[in-house]
Amino acid sequence: MNRKILVLLLISFSVLGLMVYGTQAEGKKVGDNALKGVVQDASGQAVENATVWLIPSSDVDAMAKTPTEIKRDSKNDEPLEDNLAANRDKYQKATTDKKGGFKISNVADGKYFVYVEPSDKEHLPGGDKSNKAISTAEFKGKTIKILVSGNVPADAAYVGTSKCLTCHKAYDTEKKTLHKLGIRVAGKDSKLQDASRFPEFDNGLKKLMAGTKFYFYNFDKGRGFDKYMISEKMPSDPASVSFTATFFKDSDGKLKFKTENVKDISDPARTYTVEMTYGGGLYKQRYLYRVGKNLFPFVQYNPNGDDSYNDRTRKPWRDYHADWLFNEQTKKLSDPPIAKSFEKECASCHYTGYTLKHLESGEYIAGAVNDPNGEADIDGDGIPNELNIGCENCHGAGSAHVKAPKGKKASTIVSPGKLSTERSSVVCGQCHSRPQGNLKNDQPVNKDNKMMIPGTSRNDYLTNYTTREDAAKKDHWPDGIHSKAHHQQYTDFIKSKKYRNGNQLLKCSDCHDPHGMTNYKHQMRADVKDVKNSLCTTCHKANADIKKHMEAKTGVAEMGKINCVDCHSTKTMQTGAGLGKGLVKKDGKNYWMNDITSHLFDVPRKDNVGVKGVDPGKAMPIPYTNACGKCHNADNL
Repeated sequence: MNRKILVLLLISFSVLGLMVYGTQAEGKKVGDNALKGVVQDASGQAVENATVWLIPSSDVDAMAKTPTEIKRDSKNDEPLEDNLAANRDKYQKATTDKKGGFKISNVADGKYFVYVEPSDKEHLPGGDKSNKAISTAEFKGKTIKILVSGNVPADAAYVGTSKCLTCHKAYDTEKKTLHKLGIRVAGKDSKLQDASRFPEFDNGLKKLMAGTKFYFYNFDKGRGFDKYMISEKMPSDPASVSFTATFFKDSDGKLKFKTENVKDISDPARTYTVEMTYGGGLYKQRYLYRVGKNLFPFVQYNPNGDDSYNDRTRKPWRDYHADWLFNEQTKKLSDPPIAKSFEKECASCHYTGYTLKHLESGEYIAGAVNDPNGEADIDGDGIPNELNIGCENCHGAGSAHVKAPKGKKASTIVSPGKLSTERSSVVCGQCHSRPQGNLKNDQPVNKDNKMMIPGTSRNDYLTNYTTREDAAKKDHWPDGIHSKAHHQQYTDFIKSKKYRNGNQLLKCSDCHDPHGMTNYKHQMRADVKDVKNSLCTTCHKANADIKKHMEAKTGVAEMGKINCVDCHSTKTMQTGAGLGKGLVKKDGKNYWMNDITSHLFDVPRKDNVGVKGVDPGKAMPIPYTNACGKCHNADNL
């Protein structure tokens, strides 16, 4: 053979060999990086024609570096769904077959959030693998199983927690949660309530039952719900007193109070019956009295309050809308305004299956699901109603779930743990924030005065259930970031790194047990051996050595026992009296420690806007006022 031809043939075979080797090598890489899996619901039923998406963790991480926009149609407050909406033509995907199987080939090396988008109405987006990024190295060569949440049919009706517990007996612990104890017949548990974890629950109620007279004085129309100072003693200036309210246990065993006009003793006294207590397990308790068909709250008891505190909001007793019971213009006693009833202003975030009717009389009738073990019959049909947060507030109306055959159960009810973090967290967030809804108050109800159905997207919730998306400026500290008012945990949380990051997207139930299967405060999922650190170090393993972490961040070794929560769970919000005085300043004034944790999980600096140059008693709580200030001179930190 001609030597030249031979050389050319050898070169050709070599090139062909390289091409074949290259193809095989690339094919091997593709095979190794293929994502294979199956999508099912919790009943084991395959979910067909669902789209499985790979959302690059780098895109979520990039979003996390932008300020969260708290508004409807925002492009960065739903870390998975907003990224998907912007990149549907770019992200890799696959469609599930009849057995729920799928395969995404040729996946580039990296980390991804695996997000499922069902095509039917029986299931909801997300999946139990959607909130933690997984690397190609972790899934190649394996088959992953993804469970998605079911959805509540549009015609489903509420059945009550008692019906749910018939089958789900393990969740009987829910009766011990403050979600179930919020509204309570005065001094009495319903069969859906167990206050045994809170032995001091009714300390305030007991004081009132024993007989207490309050003087309401120094009216200030510029204040919010506490326009009056309140005292159990005649104030030094008797002329400043407008009226008194005397609580007593009547012969029928019920708690009542009588209002008397101090400005005009000829004005007939009025007597009201306290039917319910509102709170009491933690930082405050209020008392719901009846006028006609409606309930109204009055007087706030702060178990951590102290009469020695000059701050009126931190004393044992605080005025709560005494201005509804006395008209400062006419100097006459009055009944509360119907438009301010508990049913219209508050009940939607408490009742299970909330409804509202506006009668011709002007009164409001709030409805809740009938439950034979409920707290009280509020709609007059002879059957008690469930007046607190029950199973269906988070899982959706249960009638279809009750009727469904065993193999279809999971597709008829919402499982928040199998939703994306944004859909799961907004279930809690609708009430743990401060939006305004159709009623123009802090209740996120739609035009039909209904609460959001669990599984709704955050944007649909903002669009259809709110007229103001979140808390007003006055409900934040001057920095405009940290919440000042209570029940705004979600307001903070969605701005935190926990909610948006490229690794693991936390949801409320990752740290809190909604079923109350833990004895720890706030239903925390804590380790009994290390309650104050265990939740943090579960994920932040690199910072498990707190002393080294402190030195790395502050340059100062800890001088005592410092916990993660001391710096990263600052009590910026106040609901009761707060948790006492913090660091005493040289001028004798104090910083105050509040009682509700900021869910930003940052460490507010001493020079944070609203702190520097502000009187300590009015400054935002910061870690330097408590944990550090116990050992260090906080003036120099």
